[in-house]
Amino acid sequence: MAKKFHTAPMKYPTIAIDGPAASGKGTLARLIAQKLGYAHLDTGSLYRAVAFEVLEAGGTPSATEDAVRGAETLAQKIAGGDNNILNNQKLRSDEIAQAASVVATIQPVRDRLVMLQRDFAQNPGKGFNGAVLDGRDIGTVICPKANVKLFVIADIEVRAERRMKELQSKGIQATTGTVLEDMRARDARDKERKASPLKPAEDAVMLDTSHLSESEVLAKALEIIRAKIPGPTIS
Repeated sequence: MAKKFHTAPMKYPTIAIDGPAASGKGTLARLIAQKLGYAHLDTGSLYRAVAFEVLEAGGTPSATEDAVRGAETLAQKIAGGDNNILNNQKLRSDEIAQAASVVATIQPVRDRLVMLQRDFAQNPGKGFNGAVLDGRDIGTVICPKANVKLFVIADIEVRAERRMKELQSKGIQATTGTVLEDMRARDARDKERKASPLKPAEDAVMLDTSHLSESEVLAKALEIIRAKIPGPTIS
């Protein structure tokens, strides 16, 4: 079944956006979805939600059995119609983010969540013109047939500064050195894991957000999309 999905064309226009933490991919994905009337899925929130379930149950994120149990619990809640589970503000904490990057290295967890993501891409929902998914392996694993693949990057110092501002806005104290160290460690986990490592798809377009405003990044992305997805003119 998975093989058939890989070779079949997407039923709806699909945009895959990948990149490391704090590169700006999530913000870009939301803006594109709003602009085009597409459904948006922050796939990282799925792994955050798994991490949350693991910690809530008193488990250990690096323990395969605990992580798989958390993924199964999440899948059951989503299947049961809990549409707000991914909007839980507790998922945005740094503790959950760190735990999410750990559970994301566990292949059985990724296997359990793959079909959730693919189903979203194939069935974005009534009233939506297509789907935008952002994460770490959307263009390489989840939606290899996506109409547009963007790989968003930024200098690690810029990304660390963005993370610092995010933490400060939440009243969380942190030093630049600590944030940089954590980000390097997270990048290493994402790139070196055996399960779907972070890397650009061969046909992905690289987009460096280091010195661009949100509006400038969006404009560049829409120009790329306009060239790849036929349809109404994007203003």
